Amino acid sequence: MSFTIAIVGRPNVGKSTLFNRLVGKRLALVDDTPGVTRDWREGEGRIADMSFRVLDTAGLEDAAEETLAGRMSRQTLQALAAADVALLLIDARSGVTPVDEHFAAQLRKGATPVIVVANKCEGRAGVAGLTEAFALGLGDPVAVSAEHGEGMGDLFDALRPHADEAEARQSAAARAGLSEAGDAEEAGPLQLAIVGRPNVGKSTLVNRLLGAERLLTGPEAGITRDSIAVDWQFRGHPIRLIDTAGLRRRARISEKLEKLSGSDAMRAVRYAHVVVLLLDAEAPLEKQDLTIARQVVDEGRALVVAANKWDLIRDPKAALRGLQERLADSLPQVRGVPVVTVSALEGRNLEKLMHAVIRVYDVWNRRVPTAKLNEWLAFMTDAHPPPLAAGRRVRLRYMTQIKTRPPTFAIWTSRPDALADSYIRYLVNGLREDFGLDGVPLRVNLRKGKNPYEGRARKRK
Repeated sequence: MSFTIAIVGRPNVGKSTLFNRLVGKRLALVDDTPGVTRDWREGEGRIADMSFRVLDTAGLEDAAEETLAGRMSRQTLQALAAADVALLLIDARSGVTPVDEHFAAQLRKGATPVIVVANKCEGRAGVAGLTEAFALGLGDPVAVSAEHGEGMGDLFDALRPHADEAEARQSAAARAGLSEAGDAEEAGPLQLAIVGRPNVGKSTLVNRLLGAERLLTGPEAGITRDSIAVDWQFRGHPIRLIDTAGLRRRARISEKLEKLSGSDAMRAVRYAHVVVLLLDAEAPLEKQDLTIARQVVDEGRALVVAANKWDLIRDPKAALRGLQERLADSLPQVRGVPVVTVSALEGRNLEKLMHAVIRVYDVWNRRVPTAKLNEWLAFMTDAHPPPLAAGRRVRLRYMTQIKTRPPTFAIWTSRPDALADSYIRYLVNGLREDFGLDGVPLRVNLRKGKNPYEGRARKRK
């Protein structure tokens, strides 16, 4: 059984707190600042044995359409249209405000059923506001405390009829052969995070890939605050696109909310499989871009560099050559990172970008047979033997790949502490060239070879 719930209401009434409570984890950013949420975020929620899809939305505001607040409200209305039921959240401590009444009147005219939820009802401070909520004309309000988890049983009872109705619709569709449910992918979708400095076009790129205005965009820098995940398919490949907040240098960040947004973006990188670093083609590979790229590599994620706004470049060949040369000089540890030039606004080269993502993802998952690795190791050590340590040759005895994502290798050697970093780089570069592992982080772990005579008593002559 699955149905969709949209949480709506004016700013700062606790929508994201209730969202986090229903999904059972802190997915959405929560702060005292009004208007933290701007794009609607989705997650899998549960109360007891009832499961559902829940949408956290931006605050409803009565504002002109061309303003940021107006565009946020339009995003909320899109989420509302996709829902089976809406939870109109009010702040019981503040009571019903004229803004609450205005939007309740709007929701009454719509086709989506609405349940009024009076939040912050812990103690007696919310009793008056709960009583006022009856006047909204949307049925009996449900008293909850999203922060403390109170009232979830009453919310369960209010949602049960809508869950039963959704289940009946799904059963009827299945009987008629109209169910679109398919077998779930065992490996799950490819997690693709889009990162970069503020205002380089990350949300515009995601919207272009999806073919819909799913994410809030505009000329203002720093519109995106949460990391928003959207499920999508490219040529039959299930992909979860993750749009992130712009990352600035730490020294320039003073506000708590921006710190939270930056931490959320880096959390998205840690859970991603492939990361697209989006650059502004007119100011490519600034110091902050390289810092982000190194962080992605340090996390072991596959990296693709995309230069956006390429339609504004006057000499594309020279600009691309300069970008590739600087990338090779600044990130030698991931030689061969794919570089794709795009225009998110005009939709140029997006197919090429996604093909690069799929290719680097395949490399990130590649496994090399142990027999081939040991043949290769013998060839490499014959061609260039390891340097001497304390007058004795360091011996490399055996090699195997111990994991993928990223490709990680273990080499058993007589003296792990004595093998020079330059020789390890020689081996890593050889692995990239001979096994086609360009563009992804490679890790080589040295382990001490076991002494076959260890533990045996020495025989006397």
